[in-house]
Amino acid sequence: MKKTLIMLSFATAMVLCACGDKPAKTKPIDQANFDFSVAPGDDFYQYACGGWMRNNPLKPEYSRYGSFDRLGEMCEEQVRGLVLKLSETEQPVGSTARKIGDLYNLGLDSVRLNNEGAAPVMDDLARIAAAEIRSDIAALVAALHRTGTGAFFGTYVGADSKNSSMNLLSIYQGGIGMGDRDYYLIDDAENEALRQAYEKYIETLFTLAGYTPEAAVSARRSVMKIETELARLSFSREKQRDPYANYNRMPYSDFLAWAKGFDWQTYFTALGADSLQHLDVSQLPYFKGFDKFYMELSPAEIKDYLSFSLLNSASSFLSDDFSAARFDFYGRTLSGQQEQRARWKRSLGTTDAILSEALGEAYVAEYFPPEAKERMLKLVANLQTALHEHIAALEWMSDETKAKAQEKLSAITVKIGYPDKWRDYSALNISTDKSYWENVKAASEFNTDYMLARIDKPVDKSLWYMSPQTVNAYYNPTTNEICFPAGILQPPFFYFDADDAVNYGAIGVVIGHEMTHGFDDQGRQYDKEGNLSDWWSAEDAARFTRRADRLAEQYSSIVVLDTVHANGRYTLGENIADQGGLRVAYTAFKNAVKDMDLQPIDGFTPEQRFYLAYANLWAGNIRDEEILRRTRIDPHSLGKWRVDAALKNIQTFYDAFGITEGQPMYMAPEERVVIW
Repeated sequence: MKKTLIMLSFATAMVLCACGDKPAKTKPIDQANFDFSVAPGDDFYQYACGGWMRNNPLKPEYSRYGSFDRLGEMCEEQVRGLVLKLSETEQPVGSTARKIGDLYNLGLDSVRLNNEGAAPVMDDLARIAAAEIRSDIAALVAALHRTGTGAFFGTYVGADSKNSSMNLLSIYQGGIGMGDRDYYLIDDAENEALRQAYEKYIETLFTLAGYTPEAAVSARRSVMKIETELARLSFSREKQRDPYANYNRMPYSDFLAWAKGFDWQTYFTALGADSLQHLDVSQLPYFKGFDKFYMELSPAEIKDYLSFSLLNSASSFLSDDFSAARFDFYGRTLSGQQEQRARWKRSLGTTDAILSEALGEAYVAEYFPPEAKERMLKLVANLQTALHEHIAALEWMSDETKAKAQEKLSAITVKIGYPDKWRDYSALNISTDKSYWENVKAASEFNTDYMLARIDKPVDKSLWYMSPQTVNAYYNPTTNEICFPAGILQPPFFYFDADDAVNYGAIGVVIGHEMTHGFDDQGRQYDKEGNLSDWWSAEDAARFTRRADRLAEQYSSIVVLDTVHANGRYTLGENIADQGGLRVAYTAFKNAVKDMDLQPIDGFTPEQRFYLAYANLWAGNIRDEEILRRTRIDPHSLGKWRVDAALKNIQTFYDAFGITEGQPMYMAPEERVVIW
């Protein structure tokens, strides 16, 4: 899905959480989390988090296990309790509660899933095999897209980046099963091994679907041929971060005039978007290359590719041999997981993804304390004031650009806890007479129609892009909004009864992080209304870019594993937001406690507790495979570097812990980068 959301995220998937049943009380700064054998000036992350890492070893089902995940485990159990209440009690037919329970139980029914085997996908495979002409294939691609299967490209409806009050349909690059172009294109031993494992996975799915060994090999060759070429055509992850390079709004008639290969008119009609006037062709060179390449493919190659796309999408919702094959590649090989997540966790994740706001409504009714929202509103206001102060004090920005930056900051919409209005799921049909996969497809069609109904309509700024039970936060540049779901408003992010130093160092930095995204290398290119618009003077933009380039170089110098370096250019936006969040939250903290006589707690000064609370957010262990995978695909730096690399640029951190020249955490003042 194409969404320009910039998130705090440290989790692979959305983490479910509840607030009302508070966990066993823990000290916000717990000395069991420390490694006192290491000096803070030598390795602050190890000093602050080493004990946590020792006491929370990686579990077999995790490729990375951190404070996020520990919180997620506790919360998952609480949300499971909500679902069990619904699934174990007779609910009215057609009610949302019945849909939640039925869908969850369908995912748990291993006996039925294993008895069905590949049967739930056989009719779809037969339809693909029966396609005779190019228009048949275009309609099949649309049908796959409607039911949640990606092939060749993706389609999304969201705010027009240059007219943010109106929605626009966009098409964007996609269709590669390994998820990143470099897996296909880099010719080294590591990527060759991954490609071989992926090819084995492709053959396995075809075999499980009833293909002969020879047919499975032939189909695998078709898939790899097509996906490799799609990877060659794709923008790099770094280039995808350039909003201007990824925006190409044009009349639909102009698009049809040059796009002659794929039958786009049939596609959009079958998708349910046959009245288009304009569209955004997000990566124009990709689609021009795709149009030419598509014409060179044989029908048999296209059918093999579409069949695999279907099998890959369905594999999590079929029998155990399908889901095990998927886990073996995506979990074990790519990420280093040793065991698949428990079936109830997988089923709960699917239920939440499909009926997220229905679960969210039940969740906040039972668990979310209203006072948390009031506390957050106050914190957000304090962070906004602090960022206003930082902008006003910038020595590198002109007064003219400062004034516009202040206007944008003042215009930010703040969403806390949960939506003001809940989504209606009455039109969604969940039927226990159908297979789990058929129900997932029906839900995908329901969500596709929900999205397509927004084409060429005014943007509804009340929509939320995360559920209330999610432990995460986001900034959306096209609506200039920050969102903090209820799930994140608890330890280790937010403590109801902790000292200000801890809360500003944790949730305060999160708030500052999301606000700063409005002014990072991507977010700064959108104005206060959410339009892609250059509101900077040329001189100020050049000054910003020089500082941002230096920060990118800092992070690119980091060696994450063996000889592999971090990608400071790809992670630049998140690194700017981390640094800005820290600096702005520290100012807000000092403003909040001005004239107070604060004393050390448990031997740590308030200033030290601020930075320790921040570091503890990113405590975690991670497998080597996941280090490599995330370094390639994740716009966030790894947890250790969200701490150590960010703090090296901040003088108040040096002051708090007495960091001096000669220590590894020390960086000479002239080498430090301060942007916001």
